[in-house]
Amino acid sequence: MKARPFALNEVVLAEGPFKQAMELNRSYLLELQPDRLLARFREYAGLTPKAPQYEGWEAMTISGHTLGHYLSACSMMYASTGDERFKETAHYITDELAVCQAAHGDGYVSGIPGGKELFEEVSAGNIRSKGFDLNGAWAPLYTLHKLFAGLRDAYHLTGCDKALGVERKLADWLGGILKPMSDEQIQQMMFCEYGGMNEVLADLYADTGEERYLRLAECFWHKLVLDPLSSQEDCLQGIHANTQIPKLIGLAKEYELTNDTKRRATVEFFWERVVDHHSYVIGGNSFGEYFGAPDGLNDRIGPHTTETCNTYNMLKLTNHLFQWNVSAKEADFYERGLFNHILASQDPVHGGVTYFLSLAMGGHKHFESKFDDFTCCVGTGMENHASYGSGIYFHDHDKLYVNQFIASTLEWKDTGVTLNQNTSYPDTDHTTLEIQCDQPASFMLLIRYPYWAEKGITIRVNGKEQSVVSEPGSFVSIARTWIDGDVVEVTIPMSLRLEQMPDNPDRAAVMYGPLVLAGDLGPLEDPKAKNFLYTPVFIPQTEKLDAWIQPVEGKTNTFRTLNAGHPRDVELSPLYKMHDRTYSVYWDIFTKEAWQEAEQEYTAAREKLAILEQCTIDFAQPGEMQPERDHNFQGDASTRTGYVNNRPYRNAGIDGWFSFDLNTDPSAPMLLVITYTATLEMPNCGFDILINGHPLEHFSEGFDEADKFYNVNAAIPAAYLEGKDQATVTFKAKPGQRIRRLFGLRMVNKDVYEQRYQAGSSGIHE
Repeated sequence: MKARPFALNEVVLAEGPFKQAMELNRSYLLELQPDRLLARFREYAGLTPKAPQYEGWEAMTISGHTLGHYLSACSMMYASTGDERFKETAHYITDELAVCQAAHGDGYVSGIPGGKELFEEVSAGNIRSKGFDLNGAWAPLYTLHKLFAGLRDAYHLTGCDKALGVERKLADWLGGILKPMSDEQIQQMMFCEYGGMNEVLADLYADTGEERYLRLAECFWHKLVLDPLSSQEDCLQGIHANTQIPKLIGLAKEYELTNDTKRRATVEFFWERVVDHHSYVIGGNSFGEYFGAPDGLNDRIGPHTTETCNTYNMLKLTNHLFQWNVSAKEADFYERGLFNHILASQDPVHGGVTYFLSLAMGGHKHFESKFDDFTCCVGTGMENHASYGSGIYFHDHDKLYVNQFIASTLEWKDTGVTLNQNTSYPDTDHTTLEIQCDQPASFMLLIRYPYWAEKGITIRVNGKEQSVVSEPGSFVSIARTWIDGDVVEVTIPMSLRLEQMPDNPDRAAVMYGPLVLAGDLGPLEDPKAKNFLYTPVFIPQTEKLDAWIQPVEGKTNTFRTLNAGHPRDVELSPLYKMHDRTYSVYWDIFTKEAWQEAEQEYTAAREKLAILEQCTIDFAQPGEMQPERDHNFQGDASTRTGYVNNRPYRNAGIDGWFSFDLNTDPSAPMLLVITYTATLEMPNCGFDILINGHPLEHFSEGFDEADKFYNVNAAIPAAYLEGKDQATVTFKAKPGQRIRRLFGLRMVNKDVYEQRYQAGSSGIHE
């Protein structure tokens, strides 16, 4: 380990955007009621709940995962702020969990409905999973991972010894579940998401010295994914992104405890592939929760890009790698994800958080309900905004790394040094580091020289400018004996640049220093602002960026295009500040000549998509976990998922079936729009499509899409819906036949669709 992080209680945030985000989160955590999060834990332990459970995911089979996040967040908030209320809450929750565990009598404790019974089935070799469920429950090991992590954090950060006892008993119970299982059965079990079980069990080994917990952690090597990654093979296309990242965090922890270099190499390869080949400009990854082809991002932007949980986990993983390598590349990525995704994911007024951070051209941020949803990203959001102190500073015995420019105070207790970082960054390009110490202290101060610093860096110590021989993407080192009152001034001028899509140099995002700039397209209530067709393209007259993107006077880090936006110019400001507005991050950029050739085709393609979107009542994306769960996906064991041209699909084998529930509008006639591909299909495909059990009989041709996808329309007889506001759409193979690949399913207002088509949509035909 070349460097180590400081403890959260050694770093205190000062005024700035991160302190504001933490305070919003502090208020939210205090509003939550622990007894409501504990309700199902008590119920399934045979005890009377003290309060009704929350709704959303906490009313589903994943219930209990939020309590783990909440316990971690309260522990982090106590360490970050010293607010005793959070320590009291963490200890209260632990006491309640201990009571529930004692009631079970065997070490088990959970809020998963039927959890003990399903794990007993799994232990006996009766293992059933469609990928996101295990024997009828939604990712139960994932839920247990959150509980383990919460107990670990309560032990580490609040001094709750009882939490370690509860955690040990739960791990011993889990060891009993896995003991009779063969390796093949454990691999079958891991087909279902299991979070970072290897991480928390390795941590438990570190905390207790009991090697049985390390052996248990090592059971969670998922061969299907980790074997190819360990062979330096990018196997990520088509797999659920955030299912994988915690596995690698676990490998990182195991490497640190065992020096198993295979695990380290696997982690480093995965990190490089995700950061350099699967991530968008904001540092986030995934489209609809899934990885696509390496460097294939152009056709994968929309409202369901960049799940916030993914970046939460990637930043955790990045901190591990920085401790090994002390590389500025890792610190640079951390800054990108922290400022442009994590900070951007919080509602700056009410404190809610995003599940996906939209990168749609003409998209907007959708913030989850703080008290009704309790999704995974609500849970990780609690932790994100309670732990900002974790990635700012690192240290070795005689080195101090300043990785992030965030207003804060560091207590380096081992040396008796206090460092005050005073800055309004990123609203300014300047930060000041003030040293306080009772005795002179000799150490090397290493200041990150960001990759984006095209105009260099200036560093002054007590007013004297220092010679800088380092290059952007490295650290500037200053070794000296520091005395009380020493001042280091750092200035890093910011500049504009474009970051292009890896697979389309004519689609790019605008950045200013570390910041992703979003173009303001208007308020959410403006129907034009929500229209993809209304998003301008850029047609600059010169390649010199600052000639057509210029500062807006009186507005910090805000710019406006000048005679370059078509059909209008736009104002650009940091994405993290964008709130209750429609925006675009990526822009299509044309030369004047290229636009003359492309305008008609480009406009027609946008019109097709815009009209279909405007008429859509509900849309289900087959092959993506969360959209399928949102639409009550059901199916038999033969159904499978995959990708074609970066688009996910679902199909089914001989005599197979699957179904989705889609919302309808009882006041209007409905049209079902089904998306297929014209590429080579499996032989022997023949199936029926049923609405609420009634077969559809009349199909017509819809419009063709890019990459050989096309739509088929089916008018739904009113009698099939019977005034219902939801319909079950079932695909059922004919005897001895298969169901072909399904790439999209929409419920559309038939009258509105036909009216807009008849009004003159280019290329749309019935």
